[in-house]
Amino acid sequence: MEKMSEKASYCLNCKVKPCSIKGCPLGNDIPQFIEQVKLGNYQKAYEILAETTVLQGVCGRICPHQKQCQGSCIRGIKGEPVSIGDLEAFTFDAMIEQENSLLNCYQEKRKIEKKNKKVAVIGGGPAGLTASAFLAKEGIQVTIYEKYDYLGGLLVHGIPEFRLPKEIVQKTVDKILRLGIEVQYHKQLGKNLFLKDLEKEYDAIFLGIGANQSCKMKVEGEELEGVIGGNELLEYQLHPDYKGKTVAVIGGGNVAMDCARTIKRLGAKTVKVIYRRAREQMPAEDKEVEEAKEEGIEFLFQNNIVKIMGNGKVEELELIKTQLVLKENDTRLVPINIENSNYVIAMDYVVMALGSKVEPYVAELGLQTNQWGNIEVNEQYQTSNPKIFAGGDLAGVKGTVAWAAYSGREAAKHIVENLED
Repeated sequence: MEKMSEKASYCLNCKVKPCSIKGCPLGNDIPQFIEQVKLGNYQKAYEILAETTVLQGVCGRICPHQKQCQGSCIRGIKGEPVSIGDLEAFTFDAMIEQENSLLNCYQEKRKIEKKNKKVAVIGGGPAGLTASAFLAKEGIQVTIYEKYDYLGGLLVHGIPEFRLPKEIVQKTVDKILRLGIEVQYHKQLGKNLFLKDLEKEYDAIFLGIGANQSCKMKVEGEELEGVIGGNELLEYQLHPDYKGKTVAVIGGGNVAMDCARTIKRLGAKTVKVIYRRAREQMPAEDKEVEEAKEEGIEFLFQNNIVKIMGNGKVEELELIKTQLVLKENDTRLVPINIENSNYVIAMDYVVMALGSKVEPYVAELGLQTNQWGNIEVNEQYQTSNPKIFAGGDLAGVKGTVAWAAYSGREAAKHIVENLED
């Protein structure tokens, strides 16, 4: 408590709030909640956060704070920024056991007036959970349809325990469900759940099923045994025996870091992260990269895959070095292969962590999609079917938990507005 009070006192309580306005996707009132932590008013701090987010314990732990709120902190110009993530996680932890106070926070100290409106939410990940909570707070009857027997989505199966404890996710889910939200598990679109049926029963539908199919490089040898998609590896935990093996993880984002660190923990002799750009261009958070290095993971920057080789299974990787060039009319440095810089390294497994795309069945839902297969939405997160809304990765929202949650919250607001018309 004393340590957190010190961290809170470090905040300047800026009137311009760059951490909130510029840095936080959800627009949390960061100076005000920190001020209440400093005063020891943890319930008030929680209430301030609850106005804009339902994922305090999650975002406080896994958001890319240096790229978002803490990266915009005025304190960070000449020194260390305020530890906003730590303070948000602390506020959640301090309040989560106080059930009566918690319920008051979510009811905003008023009785929720139940409306005769029903909304189906498909998918219980960050976008779906957030949409459900903000709909329920407006008195809407909400039913979540989830394909697994648990809620949380990638918070459970996409982020390792060492980064986000499952206990925190479960506590987050529990306090959201206490708003009176119903859940039906083992329900998957296109298998035992169909939009045409839901449209008859519900006044609106929100799709938050994510996009968890790993992208491929389309290089020679990608079909060999031992080439694994990073997203699927984390989701289904179908790990081979890595003991004594050398594993390459291709990519530079947090999924690549999570895969590499998980595989190292499972006994791999050597884990190499291969990234075609420079260290400074990695989308992964600095903290994750540094911790990966401390754990013995090797990094091959400015290297690109030419092909994967082996007799039926992965045996070698052919790589080529790259140089970064600023192309005309482009603001980013682009990696260009350096001619005749090819070399070969021995390899047992290759994990593709290059980003994700939507499942193929999304194209069969009868909704308009873009060239990447994401469902197209307007500014209100409304799809080509005015009764159906979508958010998160499915709708091509920026790939962080906070941005997914923002889309769920904003979609809920527009759903309520539409139902009131």
